[in-house]
Amino acid sequence: MKKILIISEGNVGRHFIDRVLRTYTSENIYYIVQTKKQQFEDVNPARFKFYEFDPTSFYKLANLLKMEFIQVFIVMDTFLDVENTIKNIRSIKKELRIIVLNQWDIDSAYENIDYIQYNEILSSRLLDYLPNVPVIAQNVGLGEGEVMEVLVPFGSSFVYRHLGAVQQRGWRIVAMYRDRKLLMPSRRRMIHPNDLLLLVGEPTVLQSVYKAIKRELGQFPEPFGANIYLYIDMLIDNLVHMQDMIRRALYIYKKFDKKLYIKVFNPTKIDFLDYIKAFETDNITVDINYSTQGIFHIMQEDVKRYHIGLVVTSRDIFDKKSNRKLLYDLNLPVLKIAHRSLSKLKDVVLILTQNRDLEKISATIFDFTSQMGFNLELLNYTNEKDEEKEQVIEHFTNLSAIFSKTIKVNQCDNNPILTLKTRENFLQALPLTKKIVQSRFYSIISTDSEKLYYKLDNFHQIFIPSKL
Repeated sequence: MKKILIISEGNVGRHFIDRVLRTYTSENIYYIVQTKKQQFEDVNPARFKFYEFDPTSFYKLANLLKMEFIQVFIVMDTFLDVENTIKNIRSIKKELRIIVLNQWDIDSAYENIDYIQYNEILSSRLLDYLPNVPVIAQNVGLGEGEVMEVLVPFGSSFVYRHLGAVQQRGWRIVAMYRDRKLLMPSRRRMIHPNDLLLLVGEPTVLQSVYKAIKRELGQFPEPFGANIYLYIDMLIDNLVHMQDMIRRALYIYKKFDKKLYIKVFNPTKIDFLDYIKAFETDNITVDINYSTQGIFHIMQEDVKRYHIGLVVTSRDIFDKKSNRKLLYDLNLPVLKIAHRSLSKLKDVVLILTQNRDLEKISATIFDFTSQMGFNLELLNYTNEKDEEKEQVIEHFTNLSAIFSKTIKVNQCDNNPILTLKTRENFLQALPLTKKIVQSRFYSIISTDSEKLYYKLDNFHQIFIPSKL
């Protein structure tokens, strides 16, 4: 049997003893010293021994310490009493481990003493009740934030996603709680509003995951960034197309009510530069790059400096593989503008595939379509029956309830790309993956509609990263 000594006084000491009585293990015997005797119910006399005396009395405490204790807890209300009690214990037991409730920022010279910071614990516990602050397990593992619980709000981008579609790198969802019941995670289990998720991972990673879960919809281009970036290259785009690009970028800028940064590379036409500069206002910045430095590094710096969340560019720029690689590496949504009207556009179309990245970008698609006032249509090729696609449809259907936005699921018997080519105008939404970057030569014989995105590049397209 392990002997544990508890030296207690006051209300906190009483509550501590009360908790020990209800949670004790049968392998321990507790010796409890109180300065004033207090009554407790349902005490097992074989496991709990009570004494009433002043522990600052060396003589009385020395008699008790003739026994071999493995641990001492000191929960007292007076600084001098705590100090003298520690001194008495150390006079007899040099190595005995002591746990002290520290209300006075004690800085003791004695070793093997654990001070439990009273004010820190109280403030930390109160902090747990603040909204939008993660609850971190402080008495589990390292206590540095590697175990966290997060309540999923109704408007979260994680709602109605299957766990198998949640990319978990450097972190894991290890448990879910719904209606006060524990649910073990599985790939097919779906996250519901008000689910409590228990997360384990690197503390810095979990902080990012927490922000992603708590992010409410209706904030596009958040969480990627706040502002819009129009990418123009005067060596690639012709004059008419550049004028169209600016008009359409202005249309998008007004819809999202964000700042617009117009970036011009390889300036050649002075008259056109003057035309662009005329659009400058407090919320529209024209930045002309005359440097020969690499475009990618310049754009990386711009993304950080201007807090960019959406890149708008032309079909001609996107045609070049090197430019697609550049845009992919930025890890931002890319809106590729075709030579068609944007203001008259009504529908956003998503071709269903077996790619679970569609669930990862679903919240962004809903966010984008809602703010732009577009309809959302899922096109399902019926000749490809697949359970993964059915789960994606279920996910989008459930998510539509959050936005109060009706979606259409159209069954297509023919090749969906050929079907869409007959349309007059629409915007196609796709995940921004390495499939988009690879050479088109290797996709000629592919049946993957994502690899064949360029078959529809006469229409507007938005490419959305699937990474957190």
